Amino acid sequence: MQITEIYKSLQGESTYAGLPCVFVRLTGCNLRCSWCDSEYTFQGGRKMTQEEIWNQVNRLSPNGGLVEITGGEPMLQERELVPLMQQLLDAQYRVLLETSGERPLQRVPAEVIKIVDVKCPGSGEGDTFHLENLKTLATKDEVKFVISSRTDYEFSRDFTRRHRLAERVNAVLFSPAFRKDAAGARDSSHCLLDPQELAEWMLADDVPARLGLQLHKFIWDPALKGV
Repeated sequence: MQITEIYKSLQGESTYAGLPCVFVRLTGCNLRCSWCDSEYTFQGGRKMTQEEIWNQVNRLSPNGGLVEITGGEPMLQERELVPLMQQLLDAQYRVLLETSGERPLQRVPAEVIKIVDVKCPGSGEGDTFHLENLKTLATKDEVKFVISSRTDYEFSRDFTRRHRLAERVNAVLFSPAFRKDAAGARDSSHCLLDPQELAEWMLADDVPARLGLQLHKFIWDPALKGV
């Protein structure tokens, strides 16, 4: 597999936010979101075998724990990724898969927790979510919307209601987008949409979702990689 980085940090998003987690960040993405904060994953990285990846994960977290497979878009390397995820599951790791849902998810092992990032119009990649993937979602999975405007919010609210997401998955997450060039200050001034404004919209509409902030960007410099 082509790997950009493997590191241990705190999980910054989802309902697992705040927990220690090993991140396996795969190289390559077929989408170009306007606010993307991981453009460095689009190319480069280095080829690693499944055994090399496994050894590095096991070294960072030898007693099991949380592992997130992310990117880029990890499902572009589905053929090699599926056996790795199964190996991690067999060794009693809890495995999260961060994906846009643009690629089919039917072959993802059932025990993997899918965190599906449905792209909003403001990303420039709206309408890329593969609707057939709704059938793969289970009550342990999560759906995330990264929101940069009122238009994005209304899209997320309506998508959540139309597809009854709150009944399908463990959590629906509404997260304000960060500026991709954010650096320095560790506060919400870097958000493209004020979290307070988003929170007030959610309360007014009684949306069955939770507000999610990228915790790692409030702990470390938002421009810092490997955290």
